[in-house]
Amino acid sequence: MTDVNTCSPNDPHAEPLHAMSGRDGKSLIAVEEVTERLIPADLDDLCDATGAAIMNGGGFGWITPPPTETLERFWSGVVAMPGRTLFIGRLDGVVCGSAQLLRPHRNNEAQAHNATLISAFVAPWARAHGISAVLAAAVEQKARAEGYRFLSLDVRETQSRAIQVFQRRGYRRWGINPCYAQVGDNMIAGHHYLKALTPAAEQQLARLLPERGGR
Repeated sequence: MTDVNTCSPNDPHAEPLHAMSGRDGKSLIAVEEVTERLIPADLDDLCDATGAAIMNGGGFGWITPPPTETLERFWSGVVAMPGRTLFIGRLDGVVCGSAQLLRPHRNNEAQAHNATLISAFVAPWARAHGISAVLAAAVEQKARAEGYRFLSLDVRETQSRAIQVFQRRGYRRWGINPCYAQVGDNMIAGHHYLKALTPAAEQQLARLLPERGGR
């Protein structure tokens, strides 16, 4: 794994950092790009964090946490899957969350300018330290370095913390799917966001998607 130059969770334009203090000034938070198979301890921590996030309504398509073996296969598959890059977040050395950069398929020339941030989460016990923003910054940095001009994402409307993080980082909401997810008998809407990664792309997005409360 390699350290990622990530930005301050409070300022998307701050100088890049490898690791930084949490908002409490005491905890150490860090983000790493996973470039090889996760060691057992990190995989265990990631599975535990995933289960906690799912129980808290964190998504992944799961409503209840699957068996640990299923989560282990899932994350091992993510690491090995072409077209994806996994980033993990740590709080005081313990893996507590992750985010993924998903690239468009090679044959999809019409959308070759747009990558997607998917499966971003932080375990409930590790929130309020700024880790979500640092994970998002790492994905943005990777996408920008690879030449992508826009980054898309979608999130359940119930994930208010995540929505606040993304809006502070300059993501613009362009649509709402009222039947995005079903939990029990309830339909949950999903919000779709887009962020420009270059000044030219930002100008283009501003013309095509005036803000008008779209954040």
